[in-house]
Amino acid sequence: MSILVAEAPGYLQVFSDGSVNRFAPEIATASPEMSIDGYKSKDVVIDPSKLVTARLFLPETKKPLDMLMPIVVYFHGGGFCVGSTTWLGYHHFLGDFSVKSKSIVFSIDYRLAPENRLPVAYDDCYSSLQWLSRHVNAEPWLKQGDLSRVFLSGDSAGGNIAHQVAIKVMRNKVPRVDIKGLMLIHPYFGSEKRTEREMADEDAGDVKSNDMFWMLSVPEGSNRDYFGCNLAMQEVSVREWRSEFPAVAVFVAELDFLKERGLMHAEFLQKKGVRHVKLMESEGESHVFHVFNPKSESTCLLQEQMSEFMRSY
Repeated sequence: MSILVAEAPGYLQVFSDGSVNRFAPEIATASPEMSIDGYKSKDVVIDPSKLVTARLFLPETKKPLDMLMPIVVYFHGGGFCVGSTTWLGYHHFLGDFSVKSKSIVFSIDYRLAPENRLPVAYDDCYSSLQWLSRHVNAEPWLKQGDLSRVFLSGDSAGGNIAHQVAIKVMRNKVPRVDIKGLMLIHPYFGSEKRTEREMADEDAGDVKSNDMFWMLSVPEGSNRDYFGCNLAMQEVSVREWRSEFPAVAVFVAELDFLKERGLMHAEFLQKKGVRHVKLMESEGESHVFHVFNPKSESTCLLQEQMSEFMRSY
């Protein structure tokens, strides 16, 4: 008899026989032919053998472009175990962001844990850049994109993925793809050593939930000192951090339990010598508020801050 071993109510159930139930919120259908709210969207297949897909968002232009548009590669959150670019909140946030930033957004649906534990998500998302490089002239929408101005972004676990993919790109360049910057929204990291807030709230739901998602996503036999969780365990040289790592904008939310980890992430990058690190905070907001309230005033401000960061590079 299979028993329930892990649960995120409303999102995920994991059973002792390895089976997984996921419960998705409302889904948005892509609209490749008709512009809605100033953008079109369509789904593409990155790797049919691994069921890795993506959704493209193309802002409407009223006249021929004088310049190519930057490309934002986005990785959704969900503790590596749930989430999809097709979720209604992500669809609206990313479509609106493509309009505000005047960029093509390329949002990746990578394989999820616990069926596909890390580093699978990192590898899938790195392979999406390889796909981008190969298809920039074959995919009509991408012909309007500028591979010399690519930005990696994501929220929560997706912010973690963007960071790890940037390291992979440093060491294994993707032809023609030039990463100008990272935009990490409420990035999801941790360690076996608790922070002061985590120790104070160790029996609280947020700490237990984070521990559960890490347990389900790191490789079997690993713990929260796995390199993908604990920044201090990453084998990156001082020269690489200082000379090759892209500019970074770290976004935190005032009421987010993970705010502390976001602040630590920005401080970590600054101490390692990353040349441009910018930290911004959304007042009065909680974790991934932009997904739950994609049309809110705070979300619009976040989109403008991200757009401004991109214009700097």
